[in-house]
Amino acid sequence: MSNATLTDLYEVNMALSYLREGMNGEATFSCFVRHLPPDRGFLVAAGLESVLDFLDGYRVTREDVEAFAAVSGRPVQETASLEGLTFRGEVRAVPEGRVVLAGEPLLEVTARLPEAQLVETFVLNQLSHQTAVASKAARCVLAAGGRPVVDFSMRRTHGIEAAHQAARLGCLAGFSATSNVAAAAREGLRSTGTMAHSYVEAHEDEEAAFRAFALTHPGPVTLLVDTYDTLAGAATAAEVLLDLEIEEGSAVRLDSGDLGRLAHQVRRLLDSRGLPGVRIVASGGLDEFAIEDLVRSGAPIDVFAVGTKVGVSADAPYLDSAYKLVEYDGHGVMKLSSAKVTAPGRKQVYRGPGPSDVIALADEPAPAGTEPLLLPVMRDGRRTGPGEGLAEGRRRLERDLAALPEAARSIRLPQAPRAAFSPASAALTHHVQDRLEHRAGTHGPNGTAGG
Repeated sequence: MSNATLTDLYEVNMALSYLREGMNGEATFSCFVRHLPPDRGFLVAAGLESVLDFLDGYRVTREDVEAFAAVSGRPVQETASLEGLTFRGEVRAVPEGRVVLAGEPLLEVTARLPEAQLVETFVLNQLSHQTAVASKAARCVLAAGGRPVVDFSMRRTHGIEAAHQAARLGCLAGFSATSNVAAAAREGLRSTGTMAHSYVEAHEDEEAAFRAFALTHPGPVTLLVDTYDTLAGAATAAEVLLDLEIEEGSAVRLDSGDLGRLAHQVRRLLDSRGLPGVRIVASGGLDEFAIEDLVRSGAPIDVFAVGTKVGVSADAPYLDSAYKLVEYDGHGVMKLSSAKVTAPGRKQVYRGPGPSDVIALADEPAPAGTEPLLLPVMRDGRRTGPGEGLAEGRRRLERDLAALPEAARSIRLPQAPRAAFSPASAALTHHVQDRLEHRAGTHGPNGTAGG
């Protein structure tokens, strides 16, 4: 099977119905996040590269059609109309690394209705997950205040693909390294690794463990010192580093207990032994909240290693994201359901200083002093250019974060900026809403005149 089966069955059901009814007109779907999660003053756009890889070359094969038939319990001839369907549409999207706000499209897909519908599930899956994790990672970098942050999340993420994405997104957000070997090799990331408590427990004592590890890995090493007694372990690590003359660039790692208090004690011990250059690495359930507390307390921690809570975006593991039809066959469409009203028409987001974002119609001219966020990244089902590396996205994020108000960057109780709608966009919304309400009032819920 090709990637076409990476979808929900209801997408297949709708696409089959569209084809049967001859509904093959051009449609635009907009993907956006309705509301930011608590403790978020911004989001970081991510996942676009995965989406473009998926769409570029998308095709429904005979094997896919057979799979659709099998899982829906129908003869294969009833799903055969989907065979050969390809994605030939256009995609405009916010590049990875840009800061986005609630209600702003991350991406808009314009294609024939059946093909735009079939790809919904994958697009939402990738943009939602990766934007959530990238946003969490960016907040860790902000909390660290310039101290390096590294990714230790692989063992606790929700699957291997999610672990790879977490490592990549950490780099996008500004992390200095990852423990994930496969992601480091594939993405060209800096790798990092220390030792586990099991390594120390497997040896006769800490000195034997530290010495064996250092001899196996000549050069700077990081020694885990809290398997038994943290201060005793730090003292033993200092002795081994001095004896082997590898203190320069080496570190000790604290993974449990009161990290702030222990960091002060270990720092004093290392300095008293003449090891001011030996760094302290902290790990163990860290996220931006814990990092901020440690930094504010003045804890002498040089590197923060984050894992579980960041790799799964523990406090906000999902986004209130949507992929909604906003235009079909040249006409704006919208949803009127309570609390889930959508704005019709193809969009553009124009960003001014501040940021002062305006959600406009796609064909509106840019207001003076603004730049468009949505850029063309795919035409006729093919990328408009080669896949992008992480470096440019990282630079974009650094610029956007620097331009955010301090209140939006706050780790606790942030105040998120709000995008405004342009007059033309608001006017279209009112026009389509009036048309739909008039239609409902004329025909009523059962096809009769409504009151």
